[in-house]
Amino acid sequence: SCPVGNKQPEWQDRLYKNDVKGAYKLLTQTNDFPEFTGRICPALCEKSCVLNKFHEPVTIRENEAAIAERVFTENMIEPNTSIKRNGKKVAVIGSGPSGLACANRLNHKGYEVTVFEKNESIGGLLRFGIPDFKLNKAVVDRRIDFMAQEGIKFQCNTLIGKDITMSAILKDFDAVCLAMGAEVPRDLKVPGRDQKGVYFALEFLQQQNRIVAGGEFLGEKKISAKGKNVLVIGGGDTGSDCVGTANRQGAKSVTQIEIMPKPPV
Repeated sequence: SCPVGNKQPEWQDRLYKNDVKGAYKLLTQTNDFPEFTGRICPALCEKSCVLNKFHEPVTIRENEAAIAERVFTENMIEPNTSIKRNGKKVAVIGSGPSGLACANRLNHKGYEVTVFEKNESIGGLLRFGIPDFKLNKAVVDRRIDFMAQEGIKFQCNTLIGKDITMSAILKDFDAVCLAMGAEVPRDLKVPGRDQKGVYFALEFLQQQNRIVAGGEFLGEKKISAKGKNVLVIGGGDTGSDCVGTANRQGAKSVTQIEIMPKPPV
């Protein structure tokens, strides 16, 4: 059930035998950033684990995160600073998980990669979207630093088409990867949608990410759930992120509307 095709039985076996480095090597064959997915993936693997028949699936996601943390904290991996270059340059536009994975793979194949990001920090939804309580940004920074040491260049506050023209990009690079994400939220065309106090999830979540990072939003620019009755429409990962953020901001109450059946208590 793994969307990226992780070889769960194989790397779980390596972990069971305390071959953490071997488990990490198997993990990164299909997934560049197990330290992210080990924290935020909905773990479809656990839902399809054969032991889930008895409601006791293997804790695959936690094991994945544990492997990644051990290889970093015990210095089992080091940046490869002697990658043989092939003379080709690639621009990756967008620094979310897709852009980072693309940059990482191309860099290891010898391409000179520059990642362009319109926001002030690298990470896309990893940085601005997923709450800090779910993904500590130090984990993101650690990986970015690792990739930079391996030769990838990162350029923030750069909107392609405005700060740099697309023609300039095509002139300077041999290939371009577009990894900007859709960034078009799904709207509800219902009466009252245009009233004050109705926000898209990412408006709410991105601002909170910036506040945790030290940013300030004053007056009407600040979206706060403190002391308010909050309604979250949608029950997926993003909806749960909004519930968790609203609770942490001190919401008076939080109600969630979900199209799927109510889960068991």
